[in-house]
Amino acid sequence: MDNLVFSNMMHRPARTVVSVLGIAVGVLLIVFTVGLANGSIREQASREANVGAALFMRASGSIGMSGSESFRLPQSLASDVATIEGVANAVAIGQNSVDATDNNTGKRLIDGIKFEEYSSISSIQIVEGRVFTAGSDEVIIDTAFQRQKKFAIGQTIPIYERPFTIVGVYEPAGGARPKMSLETMQKQLGSEGKVSSVLVALSPGFSVEQVGPELKRRFPETQIIRTEDLEELYMAAIPALNVFLNVFIGIAAFVSALVILLTMYTTVTERTRQIGIMKSLGMSNASIGWTITQEALLLSFLGIIVGIVLTIIARYALNLVTTLEVEISPFVLAVVFIVGLVGGALGGLYPALRAARLDAVEALSYE
Repeated sequence: MDNLVFSNMMHRPARTVVSVLGIAVGVLLIVFTVGLANGSIREQASREANVGAALFMRASGSIGMSGSESFRLPQSLASDVATIEGVANAVAIGQNSVDATDNNTGKRLIDGIKFEEYSSISSIQIVEGRVFTAGSDEVIIDTAFQRQKKFAIGQTIPIYERPFTIVGVYEPAGGARPKMSLETMQKQLGSEGKVSSVLVALSPGFSVEQVGPELKRRFPETQIIRTEDLEELYMAAIPALNVFLNVFIGIAAFVSALVILLTMYTTVTERTRQIGIMKSLGMSNASIGWTITQEALLLSFLGIIVGIVLTIIARYALNLVTTLEVEISPFVLAVVFIVGLVGGALGGLYPALRAARLDAVEALSYE
């Protein structure tokens, strides 16, 4: 039976290859799109969490993490927070989202910081160039951003519709990739003396569960966010994302099923006489139907494997030219296998039933 399945597939190798590639493209679209959406969000959340803080404080009522919120916290709040027992360091920063034509989303998040204060909590260091001058139109960028955009010290980035000069490169990456003077950002937004959030580092021996409630009690007008919850918050900031991804998976699975249906229907039509011969030799209807179904499942399986390989290649190529991340999770792969095989089985179901129901005498006379 296995030899019959393989011989059937090799009878039209070009069609088999095209069918496998058709399914593979569907798998590529599913895994790559889902992986790119989730990976990019998780990568940004990971960078936001990589600032040495255990807690973020924001103004009450803030929504999402996009940098679109106005600066509503007093800059002096950081000094007040630092006096709380269990707080090792508190640093006020500004975050703002600006237009960026060279970015996939059309927006770019910018951090406004006081470098010495920020480096004391995040441990970033300048590895090339120098620190920006307070109040100037200068920025520093991380090494990954420099590598991706091929920036050099002295080049400019358009921010707030004017050029900002790159004067330094820092590492490790944490928060927004470009960082400017907090004073410059405050002046641009008309928010002198205000910030968007306060980063809070804890003293050894103190936990978030101990310090968080006290901060909320002392500063009830703020949101207290645990760093470990940032990923969930970023995902929640795009409520329609999961709906879109689920619809996309459904459409890709439907297309894959149609590819299998077309392939197997054509196969059954071409092999009508062969099926008649198998019936005349005593092969049962169930055996003939199962042979067609096996071929459909094998085509689906090969298409899934090829699609995953293509996704890995595309992921590697993307990493060479951008800082975008494509997350290939075991859960998504499991979903792809289930969806792909179910789609293949459904696509091969009608051709298999049609083959099983063929009359042996009519099939033998088929030209």
